[in-house]
Amino acid sequence: MSKSSRKSIVASFGLLSAELENKLASDQQPAPPAPPSGKRVGAGVIGAAHRAIDDIRSERDRLKALVESGGGAVRELDPSLIDPSPYPDRLPDDDETSFEAFKRSIEIDGQKVPVQVRRHPASPGRHQIVYGHRRWLAAKQLGRPVRAIEVEISDIDLVLAQGIENASRQDLTWIERALFASRMDDAGIKPRHIYAALSIEDAELARMRNVYRIVPADIIEAIGRAPKIGRPRWLDFAKVIASDPRTLDSIRAELDSKGSAPETSEQRFQRVLNAIKPAANKAVEATPISDGNGTRLGALVTSPKEVRISAEGSLGIEFLKFVEAELPGLAERFARQREHE
Repeated sequence: MSKSSRKSIVASFGLLSAELENKLASDQQPAPPAPPSGKRVGAGVIGAAHRAIDDIRSERDRLKALVESGGGAVRELDPSLIDPSPYPDRLPDDDETSFEAFKRSIEIDGQKVPVQVRRHPASPGRHQIVYGHRRWLAAKQLGRPVRAIEVEISDIDLVLAQGIENASRQDLTWIERALFASRMDDAGIKPRHIYAALSIEDAELARMRNVYRIVPADIIEAIGRAPKIGRPRWLDFAKVIASDPRTLDSIRAELDSKGSAPETSEQRFQRVLNAIKPAANKAVEATPISDGNGTRLGALVTSPKEVRISAEGSLGIEFLKFVEAELPGLAERFARQREHE
């Protein structure tokens, strides 16, 4: 879709609000004047980001109020013909109780607030969700049509709408927001639009990238939402992995080994962190080094990536010099041994 023909989310909401307001007016209900959409769209995709975000929030709130007051422009769609957003921003809950209660309320009272959809850009006859995934999923599981409002919206404006809608609920965890940023990043969404969608600055996006460029998405998804695990611990997790990428195999193996007891996403996170960071959980003990007569020469401390020898007294210092002189010969013996394996 060309830049000239694409409607921004601000324009889409403005036109839709005007349509609903006109319908309400025809029913002799007072309605505020629709803002002229032509003055709302600034230069570029979102114009000045902060102004555009304020406009979107204002239009969203106006739209919800009109719909809840009985405004039209709502269609009933087959949920099987609707796909999720191409930029998922949520991970499954540890406890499905809240969703089951939510689904039950829709079953009893009906779907009061419509979802927002757009026509699928690649599959004729299908739609994609802009936001309202839980309402769509509930309707799908209940086997009933989903009430929806259709807007014309670009990928960039779609992620802006999702980000703003979720920011208003403030229930996404830090890692869900980072994963959302990762998917936008992978899709080529420019950083300034990611900042606007998540209401963050470049320093926070840099921190998110420090996690999602090191911790693969499949591992994040397997761990889950982890609402009590914040940014510092995810950064620590990524730092441990970056120090030894082989730990990824250990993490996946640990995630595959599920115990019999139910486990929250926070517990999964801590379990895999403990599995790859054992040295942090126990003190490292030094092994004494003595000669044949029992004289203490020093101590040896080992870790997966390091060996340290400390000296005791003048004899210990002589021993360190001896070890240093022997290292080239040890390396040659090691190489010969490898050749015969």
